[in-house]
Amino acid sequence: MVEMSGDVFEAEARVPMSPVAMASPVTIAEPERRLSEEIAAARVYRAQAKAANTLRAYISDWTQFEGWCDERGLEPLPARPEAVATYLAALAMAGKADSTIGRHLAAIGWKHRQVGLVAPVQRDERMVIADTLAGIRREQRTRPSARKAALTAKELAAMIAAADGEGTRSIRDRAILALGLAAALRRSELVALEWRDVELVDKGLKLTLRHSKTDQDGEGQVIAVPSGKILKPVERLKAWLAVRGGSAGPLFYQIDPQGRLTDKPMSDRSIARLIQKYAARTGLDPETVAGHSLRAGFLTEASRTGATIAKMQEVSRHKKVEVLLGYVRSAELFDDHAGGEFL
Repeated sequence: MVEMSGDVFEAEARVPMSPVAMASPVTIAEPERRLSEEIAAARVYRAQAKAANTLRAYISDWTQFEGWCDERGLEPLPARPEAVATYLAALAMAGKADSTIGRHLAAIGWKHRQVGLVAPVQRDERMVIADTLAGIRREQRTRPSARKAALTAKELAAMIAAADGEGTRSIRDRAILALGLAAALRRSELVALEWRDVELVDKGLKLTLRHSKTDQDGEGQVIAVPSGKILKPVERLKAWLAVRGGSAGPLFYQIDPQGRLTDKPMSDRSIARLIQKYAARTGLDPETVAGHSLRAGFLTEASRTGATIAKMQEVSRHKKVEVLLGYVRSAELFDDHAGGEFL
């Protein structure tokens, strides 16, 4: 008999030596082989339950929690709810956003389930974790926001111009800047793009996002990117593709210090550094911009030029209209101002 136990799939062949089994081992072995294959498939499907970016974040977050526990002589597995609540407070003291803190908590629960343990939140009878998290979120709602500034089309055009020259890095960087704003991409989405995700068409290009923050199941979303007349995202991407070549793999490769292409994808942090570098070249404060500035720039400019919420949502893929309304209000803050006629 094959047994499966625990949160992970394990199999042990324990075949009773009955006369039938002794007489026909092939008949018994075949069901066991099929079950072993099915167990292996279950492991694979379970590993794919989370998007690759989410898994990388969880692994990183768990490593940080382990290190924190080691420094303080606490047991990370199984972690006491009081220890987890204290860790969340430490993250808040370090200035982490409540969304980041929530992800760290999810990573701790994920690790416990991976090894067959009950997550600390489910053992928290006194609700110390829930209360601590609620307090952190309440405190952060009253704290001034440090959201990075949106880049206008004019500012981005100047940054693209600052990436001058025909070197490999300049060609790549111009394509990243133009495409990032034109498709309202998150930095994680930019670095996750592959060569196969780009389809050139008469009016521009179709960009397939296989995973994103709002599409964790990987159903895929297609974004239309027009050719453009000012930022020219399609023209700039074509120039990069001519350098990159048509081989499978990441759309945007890392480039070594000598300007040579590698076969490694860029990191999402390198996107933020790239944006800050060209912002500084044009006189902008690099501390006020980051990876999100491209996405925010598209939404702000789209609202300013009269795009409807529905058309903005087609590109941004926001699940909640309330988030988009924030960009609309920001772009229209001075339009038809109540004091515009007398101040």
